[in-house]
Amino acid sequence: MLGSGSLSITSTDRMMTRIKSIYLFISKHGTVSTNELVEEFGITQRTVQRDLNVLAYNELVKSPNRGFWTTTSKRVKVG
Repeated sequence: MLGSGSLSITSTDRMMTRIKSIYLFISKHGTVSTNELVEEFGITQRTVQRDLNVLAYNELVKSPNRGFWTTTSKRVKVG
């Protein structure tokens, strides 16, 4: 049983970890399709889109063509 002082992984933690992983994947591979992200991370297209929206809102990725994503020149510290 977890006590009140124990660490637990929340859904927000999982989401942030996934978003960071998606950003790093795009950064490593250049331009990727939404479908590539679905296959790579084993999540639904809707979840990928939601995560990409977070990254786009923060100006970390952009969509040069419909269904494709690339990182922007904005620097980000990933730690």
